[in-house]
Amino acid sequence: MSAVNLRNVSVLNNPALFLTPFQFEISYECLLPLKDDLEWKLTYVGSAEDETYDQVLESVLVGPINVGNYRFVFEADPPDSSKIREEDIIGVTVLLLTCSYLGQEFVRVGYYVNNDYEDEHLREEPPQKLLIHKIQRNILADKPRVTKFPINFHPNENVAEQQPETLLAEPPSALVSASSIQTF
Repeated sequence: MSAVNLRNVSVLNNPALFLTPFQFEISYECLLPLKDDLEWKLTYVGSAEDETYDQVLESVLVGPINVGNYRFVFEADPPDSSKIREEDIIGVTVLLLTCSYLGQEFVRVGYYVNNDYEDEHLREEPPQKLLIHKIQRNILADKPRVTKFPINFHPNENVAEQQPETLLAEPPSALVSASSIQTF
């Protein structure tokens, strides 16, 4: 069982021009109080072949978190087009929204993003020089790929790993198990 369950992610401004900031409404529930912050991060994949073109668009810390339901709007600037090869701007790429606790990623939401000229004439006859202000992005918001990873939300309380002779400090049901991994 995870201490944090992602309930919903809504893409708020879609489709939008490439240079428009991203906005996501994120809803989640916390089942156990967490002393440290959750880190939410949005990464734009700039090239399928080379991760050096990936850009972390925003990273925010939220916490400490008490038991309950939460909702917030996560806003991030668009990617810096000068850091992406021109041949990789038009076409399909990926946007990754992740959440981590104590440096451990426990949920990842991946979206396909299609970037193309908004104008049909420009799509059919692309200009020699890329016109970034005329490019529209369309996030495939209705088909996210959600991946959950098991982590220990209270590693300092799990004394059994550090001292094998000591009993487990918290019941096994409070730890995330490998069987809780789900990919949709």
